[in-house]
Amino acid sequence: MPDWSERLNELAVAGEVTGAVLGIWHDGETTIAPYGVLNSVTGVEATADSLFQIGSISKPWTASMIVQLAAEDRLRLDDPIVKLLPEAPVDPRITVRHLLTHTSGIDGDLFTDTGRGDDCLQRYVALLADVDQLFEPGTAYSYCNAGFMLLGRLIEVLDGRTWDQSLKARLVEPLGLTHTVTLPEEAILERVAVGHLAADGSRVQTWQLPRSIGPAGTISASAADLLEFAKMHLTDERYAAMQEPQVPFAAGIGGFVDLGLTWRIYDWGGRRLFGHDGSTISQLAFLRIDPEARLAMCLLTNSGNGTRLFEPLASEVFTAYAGVAHPPAPQPIDVPVDDRHAGVYERASVRLDVAKRDDELVMTYSATGDRLLFSEDPVHEYELRPTEPADGDHFVTRESPAHPWVPVTFTPTHVFTSGRVTPRR
Repeated sequence: MPDWSERLNELAVAGEVTGAVLGIWHDGETTIAPYGVLNSVTGVEATADSLFQIGSISKPWTASMIVQLAAEDRLRLDDPIVKLLPEAPVDPRITVRHLLTHTSGIDGDLFTDTGRGDDCLQRYVALLADVDQLFEPGTAYSYCNAGFMLLGRLIEVLDGRTWDQSLKARLVEPLGLTHTVTLPEEAILERVAVGHLAADGSRVQTWQLPRSIGPAGTISASAADLLEFAKMHLTDERYAAMQEPQVPFAAGIGGFVDLGLTWRIYDWGGRRLFGHDGSTISQLAFLRIDPEARLAMCLLTNSGNGTRLFEPLASEVFTAYAGVAHPPAPQPIDVPVDDRHAGVYERASVRLDVAKRDDELVMTYSATGDRLLFSEDPVHEYELRPTEPADGDHFVTRESPAHPWVPVTFTPTHVFTSGRVTPRR
């Protein structure tokens, strides 16, 4: 078996990652390997018990609490959310299942800071009255952070306590987790990572997303604690339905082929895995779970270059333990492009300007609204390259020449990128 500490060190140096922790659980045996520093300014080293932000891997934690409430007969997944949460100013056809599967149609990237008080989720939900509906509920998939704030508020109402308190009572304490927190006053008591920019490795100036984003993305955890959560989903039958396909995912990046009840389902060489990724303010986290091999891997990083480290490392880990590798990223092809998709595309917090420049398409990403408060790279230009199928609608792009290609797909009415529907304006 490879020396995972050595491989992490080699690949992290090559990927220009500031700090990372690799966690592997295989059939009862756990391996934790740290690398680098948590904060380039203070020089505090990463250790096995260091906390990193897991970002949207928080969503399966919120979903797990919803599944618990369903098992307690407190709700049904096909209940309209307004039946359970009358304060929610959303389409009355939207169900709990729609929120768990990102099929509600709510324009979901609303990152408004509604304060540090215990009423932050209640105040956030009220803001959804002014948010657009992108499509009819249940008719399409578009990644929706706001849906998880609705679910978090539902947990608060049914449990009679804050989402943070329910997380502790329902998951953190029963699992015996000692390095999992949600609030900065808890994190400061631990060895905790700070994000660093991909471009130059400099430390970011904002540490965490607002408390109102908690159910979608503010958990910080150690690799060992995240693996304990993963093991729960391998061994506790209450959560088995979360791994069952609910919505097909056509883009297929990283082998992502279906969405379960929040878990992403992957096909790696014919083997079914599930997991999720997380991204906050220049901290990227990854979790993959292979039920057949009784294998879970997590990678926590405090760098915008985390993806450069994850894909080769995941391939090595899963090849060593399960005989499968991370699927290759889609690749560009050399065919002419036209300007049919040139124009402006806009959704909550993001504007995309697509233009034909010489013989190529260029997409300019601009953070808008609340996203500007924590965006370290508010304007970024991406080259769009054609890919298979060569129909003029399918493209790939990447953060830099060192990053993997990711898909971008156009229709006459929208562009689909980063898992989100962005309407043409």
